[in-house]
Amino acid sequence: MGKKEKSPYPRSFAKRLTWRIMLRMILIMIIPVFLLFWLTYFIVALGVMGISDRVLKGEKEEVRRIASDLYMASTNTAAFIEDDLSNPDRMYDIINRMVKLNPYMRSCGIYFIESYYPQKGRLFAPYATRRDSTTIIEFQDACDQGNDYVKDEWFKNAIASEKGYWTKPFFDNDNAKSPLVSYLLPIRDKNHRAVAVLGVDLSLSWLNEKIQPMDTYNRENPKEWDAEYQVYYYMTDTAGTILIHPDAKRIVSKTIQPYITKGPDKHRGHLTINDRREDKMVIDGEEVQVCSQVIKYTDWVISFVVPTFYIRLFGYIAAGIAIAGILIGMLVVYFFGRRSIKREVKPLTLLAASADEVAKGNFQTPLPAINSHDEIHRLRDSFGNMQRSLVRYTEELRATTAQKASIESELKIAHDIQMSMLPKTFPPYPERNDIDIYGSLKAAKGVGGDLFDFYIRDEKLFFCIGDVSGKGVPASLFMAVTRSLFRNISAHVAIPSEIVRTLNNAMAEGNDTNMFVTVFVGVLDLTNGLLRYCNAGHEAPLLVGRDVGALSCDPNLPIGVMQGYEYTQQEVSIDSGTTIFLYTDGLNEAENYEHAQFGDLRIWNLAKLLLNEQRHQPKRMIDAMDNAVHTFVGDAEQSDDLTMLAIQYKK
Repeated sequence: MGKKEKSPYPRSFAKRLTWRIMLRMILIMIIPVFLLFWLTYFIVALGVMGISDRVLKGEKEEVRRIASDLYMASTNTAAFIEDDLSNPDRMYDIINRMVKLNPYMRSCGIYFIESYYPQKGRLFAPYATRRDSTTIIEFQDACDQGNDYVKDEWFKNAIASEKGYWTKPFFDNDNAKSPLVSYLLPIRDKNHRAVAVLGVDLSLSWLNEKIQPMDTYNRENPKEWDAEYQVYYYMTDTAGTILIHPDAKRIVSKTIQPYITKGPDKHRGHLTINDRREDKMVIDGEEVQVCSQVIKYTDWVISFVVPTFYIRLFGYIAAGIAIAGILIGMLVVYFFGRRSIKREVKPLTLLAASADEVAKGNFQTPLPAINSHDEIHRLRDSFGNMQRSLVRYTEELRATTAQKASIESELKIAHDIQMSMLPKTFPPYPERNDIDIYGSLKAAKGVGGDLFDFYIRDEKLFFCIGDVSGKGVPASLFMAVTRSLFRNISAHVAIPSEIVRTLNNAMAEGNDTNMFVTVFVGVLDLTNGLLRYCNAGHEAPLLVGRDVGALSCDPNLPIGVMQGYEYTQQEVSIDSGTTIFLYTDGLNEAENYEHAQFGDLRIWNLAKLLLNEQRHQPKRMIDAMDNAVHTFVGDAEQSDDLTMLAIQYKK
C-alpha cells in the first residue's frame, strides 16, 4: 500500500479555536487571578498576624498578671508597713509573709532613711530573698553586706517619687548572673514624709523561662542562639533594654536597638493609642513581622516575632491552591470545549471538501446537508448560490474576455495610428548642419493627449508642442485633430499668432465636450536665427545656450476655450548652439509614491549641469531628463503623458 497523502492543512480549526478561546480566557483571567493570589496571600497573612496577636495577648496577660500581683502586693503591704513604723522588728514579719504569699517574688526589702531608727544604727534595711521554692533566708539588715544604699540613685529617686514605679533591670549583687527588675514604692509616715522605700524584685530569668520555650532558654548554660526562622518573644522597657529574650546573654546587658537594621527601634513611640502595633522589621538579619503590646501597670512592651518567611510560605501555599483550582477548572473547560467545538465544526469540513470540487470546476458537485439553522447552514446556502453564480459568471467572463481582447486590439491600432502621426525619424534632417531636433512622447495610457510636430518650409522651421486636457481616447482624438489642423494651417500661414488664432477658432467651434489644448507654436528662421512664437497657455520653453533661462511668454488662453480670442506674438533671436527645450506638464508634475513632484527646479538644475558639461544636444538632453524623472518617480505609476521636444540651432 502506498503512503497516506499528507494533508496540506495539518492544523485543526477546532483546536485553534479552542486555544484562542482559552488564550482569551487566560488573558481575561490574568488580573482576577493576580488579584485572587494577592487577596488570598493577604488574607492568610492577616490571619497569621491575627493569630500572632491573640497569642501575644495571652502572654501579655500572663506578664501583666504577675506584674499586677506584685504591684497590688506592694500597694497593700505598704499600708501595713506605715501602720507599724513604730515597731522596727515587725518589719521582718511583714517582708517574710510578703515573699511567702507571692510565688513570683524573687526578694523583698524595706530600706529606711538614714538614722530613722537610732537604736538600729545609721541604716536599717530588713531584707528577705527566695533561694528556692520552700526556703526563705532572712537578713538582719541588708547593710550587713556593706550596701550604703542611701547614696544610690535608685533610693534617692524612690524617696522623691510620689508613687511607685518599676526600675530599670539590673543584676543581683548576691548572684551576678540573675537579672532582676524591681518595683519601688515610697513609704510615708503620718506626716506624709517619705521615710522608707519598699522594694519588690522580680526575676527576669524566671519570667523568661515562663514565656520562652524551655529548649530555647537555659539560665545555667545558655546556648548560642540563631535567629533564623525562629518564632519568639522579647520584652523591653522604654529605653529599649531587653527584659525577655531567647538569648539569655542579651537580657539586661543589651538594648534591642543595635539588632534592628530596618524598622522602628523605639516601640513605645510607635504604638497606637490602643497600646498595640504591627511592624515589619529586620532583626538579627532576619526579615520579620513584629506584633507589640504595652503591659498594663508597667512601662514594658512585649513583642511577638514571626519571620515573614512563614507568612509568605503560608500565603503562597494558600494562593497556589486557589490558582491550581482555577487552572484545573480551565483544563476541564478546554477538554469538554474542544470536543464540543470539534463536533460543531464538522459540517465545515464536509463543506470544505465540496468547495474543493467546485474550485476544480465541478460546479454541479452536491453540497452536504446541514440540519442546523445557523451561520453554517447559511454558509452552505451561500455556497449553493455561488455555484449557480459561477456558471453564469463563467459564461459572462468568456464574452467579456472576447470583448476586452477586441478593445485592446483596437486601442493598440489607435496607438499605432497616433504615433504614426508624430515625427519618429531622428535625426530628421541629416543632410543639414544648421539644425538638430529630437522628440519623445510616452502616453500614460494606451493612447494619450500630448502632441509635438515640426517641419521645414522656405528655410523656416515650423514646430509645435501641445497638451490636451484629459487622457485616453477622447484626448487622443482631440490631439489628432489639433496636429492635422497645425499642418494644414501652417502650410499657408507663416505667422505663429495667426496659426494659433485659426487653430482656436476651428477647435472652439462645436466644442460640446469643453475640451481644450495648451499649445506652443514657433517659427524659427534658419537663415538668421530669428524665432517668432505664440504661446497658448503652455509651459514656457527653456533656452539652453550661454545660460539657462525660460523663454518669456504672454499669458494667452489655451486653444478651444473661447472662439475669436486674439493671440499675441513674440520674437527673440537665437544664438548658434542654443537648444530650445519644450515639454509638457507630465515632466515637472511627475509624482513619486509620496506624491512629491519632480518640479521646475530639478529641470533647471539638470539643464545647467548639461550646459556646463556641453551635453545639451537635443537627444542627450532628453535622455538625461527622461532618466532623471524615472529615477525620481521610481515604481510609482505614470500619472500623465510625458512629452519633450528639443531643437538646437547650430548655424
